[in-house]
Amino acid sequence: MTPELPVIGQTPPERSDAARNRRRILDAAARLVAEEGPQAVTMNAVAHAAGMGVGTVYRRFGDVSRLLFALLDDGEQRFQEAFMTGPPPLGPGAPPDERLRAFLHAVADRIVEQLTIMRAAETASPKARYSSGAYLTMHTHVAMLVRQLRPKEDPTVLAHLLLAPFVPSLFEHLTIERGLTPDQVKAGIDGLLAL
Repeated sequence: MTPELPVIGQTPPERSDAARNRRRILDAAARLVAEEGPQAVTMNAVAHAAGMGVGTVYRRFGDVSRLLFALLDDGEQRFQEAFMTGPPPLGPGAPPDERLRAFLHAVADRIVEQLTIMRAAETASPKARYSSGAYLTMHTHVAMLVRQLRPKEDPTVLAHLLLAPFVPSLFEHLTIERGLTPDQVKAGIDGLLAL
């Protein structure tokens, strides 16, 4: 049997006990959010709900914002599969401008659907977004599409600028405080892309 070599930049595989602990912690955090809202998610509350010591929760996630982002990342799999391998226009096979539009619409839908927990994660640590796995994957995808659409521009900067409005606080302002529907927000996204 040939031993597996680690891939540079890839996280090493989790031990089975670490994977079980991670799953228990995320399940406990998800239950707390569903039953009491994201404000109920504290390291102590999650540890108690998971039936483990608070030190284990801290070692695994570091702080509440990282735990909330991990909870969001946990639900990110299906979304990533849809834009990486799913049917067009979100998935491969459509022109890059159609894929970018479909992708930004899907991101808007995800924010609206998970606004409460995303807002709590943003409030706990506003800059944590930029190092989360979900954001890094979205940024890479948008940069790839921008590179195809505007080969002379810096795709990494444009990708950050295109994703900048997709923060929970802005969506909360637009949908709750201003009363816009998700379709009105998406019409605004289309207007932005048409500039």
